[in-house]
Amino acid sequence: MNYNLNQTATAAEQKKSTLAALRKLLDLIREEKRTLILAFIIIFINAGLSLLGPYLIGHTIDTYIQSKQYDGVIRYSAILLVLYMVAFATNYLQMIMMGGVGIRMLYSLRNAVFTKLQELPVDFFNQNKAGDLISRINNDTDKLNQFFSQSLMQFISSIFTMLGAGIFLLSINLELGSAALLPALIIWIFTKAISPWVKRKNAANLKSTGGLSAEIQESLNNFKVIIAFNRRDYFRKRFDEANQKNYSTAVSAGLANNIFTPVFGFSSNLGQLVVLAFGIYLITTGSFTIGLLISFLAYVNSFYHPLRQLAGLWANFQVAMAGWDRISQILSLDTNLEVIENSISEPASSYLSFRDVSFTYPNGKEVLHHVNFNLERGKTYAFVGPTGGGKTTTASLIARLYDATTGTILLDGKDIRSYHPEERTNKIGFILQEPFLFTGTVRDNILYGNPEYKNLSNDELAAVIKESGLESLLSRFDSGLDSKVQTTGDGISLGQKQLIAFMRSVLRKPELLILDEATANIDTITEQLLENILQKLPATTTRVIIAHRLNTIENADEIFFVNSGEVVPAGSLADAVNLLLHGKRES
Repeated sequence: MNYNLNQTATAAEQKKSTLAALRKLLDLIREEKRTLILAFIIIFINAGLSLLGPYLIGHTIDTYIQSKQYDGVIRYSAILLVLYMVAFATNYLQMIMMGGVGIRMLYSLRNAVFTKLQELPVDFFNQNKAGDLISRINNDTDKLNQFFSQSLMQFISSIFTMLGAGIFLLSINLELGSAALLPALIIWIFTKAISPWVKRKNAANLKSTGGLSAEIQESLNNFKVIIAFNRRDYFRKRFDEANQKNYSTAVSAGLANNIFTPVFGFSSNLGQLVVLAFGIYLITTGSFTIGLLISFLAYVNSFYHPLRQLAGLWANFQVAMAGWDRISQILSLDTNLEVIENSISEPASSYLSFRDVSFTYPNGKEVLHHVNFNLERGKTYAFVGPTGGGKTTTASLIARLYDATTGTILLDGKDIRSYHPEERTNKIGFILQEPFLFTGTVRDNILYGNPEYKNLSNDELAAVIKESGLESLLSRFDSGLDSKVQTTGDGISLGQKQLIAFMRSVLRKPELLILDEATANIDTITEQLLENILQKLPATTTRVIIAHRLNTIENADEIFFVNSGEVVPAGSLADAVNLLLHGKRES
């Protein structure tokens, strides 16, 4: 399955994806429905109060100021003061409410994205850079939060104010109102035509920001190698290229976002000019008053000032939607490792069986071709072969990191796809050549994947480790279970990391234990110690060893040779050596 997030989708796919994404966005803020409705009501009240002011000012001028009735002026001034104070309070209240909505939405959205990432298969992470995914979780979600918490209510308030001002303009004088609103038609046509282009520019900028983040992460993660080979120039060049691309897209996005402001400003000035010229003409004909003209100019300003604000808000909206498109790409994905319900079981003659299994990586060549073999319970099997022959792929299929392209893998008589992840991982232990640890202590990393021990004290856990024959491994750490583990520092060697991973897997007592070059970074004495520990595993535990060092497989019950898409019995250790030397199966 293709999980490449940077692959260009067709227009129809983008439209379908956007509609699905908007539905997901509404689901995320469903719990905020009551708060949003209340905020909308407050916005409506605020807009109504603000729009009532110009009419009262015009009425005061025509009725009281021209006739010099100053008691009426004072009375209406007090009314206006109360209106504006209430409008200030409602405006502040809706800002507080929407700020809370934005923060809660950001929290939920980041949780949703991270949870989705945890559900996706290894395929997804092979096809996408971690730095870009981090940028989507941090940067893109923040763009959406900024729009919701800062811009959305202002956006809606501007719409309400514009609609109300337009209604007042048309109701006071239809001809003058129509002339005043004519420039808005120009803005609508321009906005509709230019918005897709602005969104594309912002999407390109967010994508380049993700690429820049990926370059930074890669260079920092491999800094030791950069220093060792003195290749700062290489990564500096790659960073400069990514930074230059990000700079170019940022400039383009900035120009696109700012294109609305001058057009909206010109239309606003044009509308006011039309009202002033036409209004003075109507006054000279006796069909209009000075107070109404002042009110009219205030309503024109109430219509076009929010419109000028909408220029910036619409640009923010385009940025938010570009970010949401990138986020929704992740949320719309589903794992291709689905659990098959109601799978038929059969009597298990072998603990694990590959039946006519073929496997091809996305956009790659076939790695395994119609493979068949059986593994018996309680035996030790070794898989050997040249680099790139398919050994790790075979182990990954056994652990169901991937699904076979064709064929079936049976685990204890059941299709491996019928096991739920918890059930499958309880049966299978996997020790990688480069094990992943968390920053913390040895205890923290041992308990990862062994939740049944989490309530034990250090002494009780040490007793469990001793009972499993792992005490000698724990003694390699100066502070025992409290020894610090730094995944990015020099406080712990790669060999020690493998010892922790070994303890973590053995304590689970899995029915099937896979060791993928698990002793590659361990000295010969420690390797022999690990072999003795493996012998203490339950007699029913099946062991699968993938190795290049032949001394690690000399005690295997059966050896398989993996190369050129085939997995075939290799015979004795000497036969395996011969196959490795010749790189093929002898006929």
